[in-house]
Formats: sequence, C-alpha cells, structure tokens
Amino acid sequence: MKIALAADHGGFEFKQRLCEELGRLGHEVVDLGTDSTESCDYPDYGIPAARSVADGDADRAILICTNGIGMSMLANRIHGVRAAVVYSETSAAATRAHHDSNVLCLGGGEFPAEDLLKFTTTWLSTAFDGGRHARRVAKVEALDRG
Repeated sequence: MKIALAADHGGFEFKQRLCEELGRLGHEVVDLGTDSTESCDYPDYGIPAARSVADGDADRAILICTNGIGMSMLANRIHGVRAAVVYSETSAAATRAHHDSNVLCLGGGEFPAEDLLKFTTTWLSTAFDGGRHARRVAKVEALDRG
C-alpha cells in the first residue's frame, strides 16, 4: 500500500519511527515532512498528504501532530478525505470498518509509541465492511456535492 506520511514538530519523532515500521511491513511510504522538531505549521505538511489521497496519488495517509485534532480538522476539509483521530485499537478498527476512513490522524503526544503503532497496524489491516455502512458513508460524501 502507498502511504503518505506527514507530521508537524509535535509528531516528528513518532513519524520517524512509523516510517521505518511501515517500510518494514512492506508499504511504500512517501514522507512529506516535517524533518525536525523545530516549530512549524501542521497544515504545511498535512494538506499535501491528505490531498495525495484525494487525488489518488496515495492509497492512504497518516498525519501526526501533538493530539491529532488539528490534522483531522484540516484533512476533513479536503473533498474525498475521510479522516479520523483514533484513541484505541477499537476506534482504529471501527473507523475503517464502519466509516471507510482513508486518513489516520494520531496524537504523537497523547500515547506511547507502542500504542500508536498498534492503532496504526489495526487501521491498516481492517477492511471496510460495506453494506449499511456504505449507505451511511455515501450520505456523508454527498455533503461535498452540496
């Protein structure tokens, strides 16, 4: 799977670890920055990553900031993106199975790295259930069309 990866300074350290882990798992990773813990603006990195999913250049994206909320808010402004902040393996599985999320937003300052890795691997390995959930996702997607 081709995964766009982006973080601000608050998510930089975990992004580095995640990039290595995703590569080890056989995913193609496109690292869109940041490249340090120096203060920066999360939209500068999150927007290109989310757009890469909307444009079909990446299968999914993972965005990391201190709490995941800012990245989620910006990603969900982009047509075709269904971004979710997760806080457990259960929420990671549910957002894929029920909402067909294509962008994962993580709080690098909220959880230990091992937990964030579990959330990520669960999210990546969970399929969309379709069925009644597809009907609901279609209603959300229709909002983009007015």
